[in-house]
Amino acid sequence: MRLPTPEPPDEREEHDGRPYWLWLPRSEPPWPGVVIVHGAGSAKENHADFGRLCAANGWAAVSYDQRGHGEADDLMSPAALPDVGRMAKLLASHEGVDDRCICARGSSMGGYLSIHAAATIEGIAGAIAICPASEEGLRSGLREGRFEMRADVDSLDAWLGEHDLRAAVAEISPKPLMLLHARGDEQVPWTWSEELYSLAEDPRRILIAPGGDHRSVQHDPELQTTALKWMGRQLGVL
Repeated sequence: MRLPTPEPPDEREEHDGRPYWLWLPRSEPPWPGVVIVHGAGSAKENHADFGRLCAANGWAAVSYDQRGHGEADDLMSPAALPDVGRMAKLLASHEGVDDRCICARGSSMGGYLSIHAAATIEGIAGAIAICPASEEGLRSGLREGRFEMRADVDSLDAWLGEHDLRAAVAEISPKPLMLLHARGDEQVPWTWSEELYSLAEDPRRILIAPGGDHRSVQHDPELQTTALKWMGRQLGVL
């Protein structure tokens, strides 16, 4: 039986060097928004399922190619962090999107950047971090060449050495923080998310799923819907 083709993005463009796909809900505005930040070796297309899920649940969403990934022409570098804020501004520029309610949602390296973005960028109202990587894990992966990305290794390694995700989660409040992790994650131990949760202040929530692996939670529609609903309640929009 032939199934219907999934809804395509409403926009496929480039903004400040970031190729992106953007989805808008069919519900009445105003809409909260999500900046989708992919992990090392991934690309915007790999999170189209979450973009569609966002739109179906009343959220505007933008997924973009990080530096050194996909259709991007530049190298992965410390500029990846302010890119999250730039994409939030792009989302906020669309009529119907509530610029006070745009959060960052990222997986692995994207989860790491989402937390730092919420802690340091005014236009990011909260963070959903899935199996977030640590500085130590990212630095070792860079040095050993385990990531499929084009990177300015020296500057990125130095930048990572100057940051601490533990401090970032402590600085997010009063912005909401949602942490999700699979107990079977073979790359980032689930206990890392528990440590981050213990250092954060409310509003916060953690969800540890049984089994799974490093990629399973980010593509689980039930868990992702749960995260969106919780974030929406914290932002006062759903």
